[in-house]
Amino acid sequence: MIFYFSGTGNTRWVAQQIAEAIGEELVSIPDAIRQGQYSYTLQTDERLGFCFPTHGWQPPRIVRDFIAQMQVQNGHFCWALTTCGDNMGECMTILNKDLRPKGLEAETLFSVIMPESYVCLPFMYTDTEEKETWKLENAQHQLSHIIPIIRDRKRGIAELEKGATPRLYSYVLGAYFNKRMITDRKFTVDTEVCIKCGKCMKVCPADNIAGTPPEWLHNGRCTCCLACYHYCPTHAINYGNITRKRGQYYFNKREGQR
Repeated sequence: MIFYFSGTGNTRWVAQQIAEAIGEELVSIPDAIRQGQYSYTLQTDERLGFCFPTHGWQPPRIVRDFIAQMQVQNGHFCWALTTCGDNMGECMTILNKDLRPKGLEAETLFSVIMPESYVCLPFMYTDTEEKETWKLENAQHQLSHIIPIIRDRKRGIAELEKGATPRLYSYVLGAYFNKRMITDRKFTVDTEVCIKCGKCMKVCPADNIAGTPPEWLHNGRCTCCLACYHYCPTHAINYGNITRKRGQYYFNKREGQR
């Protein structure tokens, strides 16, 4: 069984590749939360996996909240994979700290570099088409290496891009980011540009958007995954003023435009 969360589709693609290759069930964390489904029974020979993007060098809040409530048997081979734009700091250390009260520990760990989607800070932009293509090609190559490791239940492997100062990233910068900067209160919509298609509401994994033009519900569930921003076909949604001249990205965006 593979539990996954994805905002702009990078992690969903990775999780689907693995699930199809090893023949195990794929469970969307947002869907599980909507259904109030937190208890799971695994088959005797089933593996347990977690796939999610790195948010501010930590696991996303929605993933951490789900783990805090989930109930699943231990004793299974447990692995985890995070996608990130460049590095993930001590994200997996934090994940395992969350898993331990459940009697779980991810024994084999991976990070996969994918195209950048967080664009809400002055120094962060979407990748160029060339860099995006390069990252996706490398990710596909990396998955061909990762899948047999998971299939064969190889323990004790940690292939992680932690960056130069991982503790600073996760426990100082990331702690501030996830405590102070994960909010829906900076999202705005240009009503004269909005075509009222409702796509932002459909793609929001936290069910935090209602109506057309969209209104953010300020219910504390926003993960700042930016799915609403990136999937908007007219770039009508912004996060403050900083994203007005930034690009948009979601997995297979270029193919969708053809």
